[in-house]
Amino acid sequence: MLVKKSLHSLTGKLIITIGTLMIAGSLIFWYFLFRYQENALIEGSVKYGYSFVEYVRKSTRYGMLAYQKLIIQQTIEAIGSEEGVLNIRIFNRQGRITYSSNKKDIGTILDKTSPVCTGCHTEDEHPKDTKTWSIKKEKDYRVLNIVQPIYNEPACYTSTCHFHPKDQKVLGLVEANLSLALLDKSIKQQGIAMIIYVLVFLFVISVVLCTILWKFVSTPVSLLAQGMERVAAGDLDYQVTINTRDEMGDLAKAFNAMTLDLKKAKDELVEWGHTLEKKVMEKTEAMQKAQAQLIHSEKLASLGRMAAGVAHEINSPLTGIVTFGHLLRKKFPEGSEDREDIDVIIDQANRCSNIIKGLLGFARASAAEKTLINVNDALSSSLNIVRNKADFFNIKLIINFDESLPPVKADPSQLQQVFLNMIMNAADAFDGKGTITITSRTIEDEGKEFVEIEFSDTGSGIREEDIEKLFEPFFTTKPVGKGTGLGLAVSHGIIKEHGGSIFVKSKLGEGSSFFIRLPVYREYKS
Repeated sequence: MLVKKSLHSLTGKLIITIGTLMIAGSLIFWYFLFRYQENALIEGSVKYGYSFVEYVRKSTRYGMLAYQKLIIQQTIEAIGSEEGVLNIRIFNRQGRITYSSNKKDIGTILDKTSPVCTGCHTEDEHPKDTKTWSIKKEKDYRVLNIVQPIYNEPACYTSTCHFHPKDQKVLGLVEANLSLALLDKSIKQQGIAMIIYVLVFLFVISVVLCTILWKFVSTPVSLLAQGMERVAAGDLDYQVTINTRDEMGDLAKAFNAMTLDLKKAKDELVEWGHTLEKKVMEKTEAMQKAQAQLIHSEKLASLGRMAAGVAHEINSPLTGIVTFGHLLRKKFPEGSEDREDIDVIIDQANRCSNIIKGLLGFARASAAEKTLINVNDALSSSLNIVRNKADFFNIKLIINFDESLPPVKADPSQLQQVFLNMIMNAADAFDGKGTITITSRTIEDEGKEFVEIEFSDTGSGIREEDIEKLFEPFFTTKPVGKGTGLGLAVSHGIIKEHGGSIFVKSKLGEGSSFFIRLPVYREYKS
């Protein structure tokens, strides 16, 4: 594979950017380092100059005290002949050159505007009592000028040969001009060496940087770009091989994982295309089953209307049986066997009458409107319908009603329909024997007050994957012929229409609990 070699590539841009920053940073660093070393050398030269002038002063001290001019002049000439010493001069307080390594300067009075005078005198024209130095440029080198005061000592103002007032602090000045040619040469050589070092350093760093970027950036990026082109062309089996533990390696792994996912998705689409006809047939069959269930539901509704009519017709004979039973009962004495038999007849007739009354009330309730009701009353009515059914003889009913429930505004018949469906579903959850617990309570949820009804059973429970489908129309977990799959869907719609909610909690093998929440009537609360 040919890796792109262009300044417009990522590697080229990185090399230019990083290289520019390195060159700029290196030049700034080495410049300040060079200036620092130059200043350090100059400071060393100044210290040497001060030491040199102090040496001159001490060398001429004896001649000064003895007032031997010849010795002083000879000493200055001898010291001034040393290499690097341009001249040495001694001035008195009036600015006259009294001694000099260059005899021509002796006796010369310097102008007050000369650098030596302006640098060594204060504004009131008295000599300064501190050392001063300066550097001036000659043709090919620089010159260090050192000026140091000659202080008045006790030996000077007590000497017999000459006399200086005791309060006169400075007697004169010693000036030395020293050549910095060797220093300038050393600084120049050091600068050249530093430039060569910087160039070599930049060259080595550039080679290393280019190698690193080429190996760890440019090549992996080019491989990934080639992989993208292959995948875009439809080659989903192509894999990028980058065996590094850095971000490029992670990117290559993510790219390979992406191609595998794309291939998997493509295979799934192909498979869906092949099985589309089969799925359409399955959906058509499901719709046909739903239509059959609808027809069955309509048959059940017709049967219910017919059963309500039959129950109404049966209710009149039962009333006669109970009435004549009470009349017949009075003809037999207390405790007789015949009277006890008649009591059994009356009880069984009353039982049948209660069942029929409940069925008639449930059948007529569809046209009722929402009114303020107590949920406990609706639950009791529903229980009266099923309590005496043969299916419930071996079922234990546990009732936990909160007698202080606030009323709700609802359609009693619709609630009775929902409650009957909950009770019947709970009974179907086990094979004729178990426990159904019905609880009513008041709860608060998100600042709102609700009446909650819980229907719990000790049945087989519901599979987790079926819980989400329970309230879908025509979905049922019951055997064929035992359920239409509409009960929970209708119940869910009724509770939603009343502003409430219905949900279920279940664990396979441990039973289920259905919860119904209805909002408390607000006007009652206020």
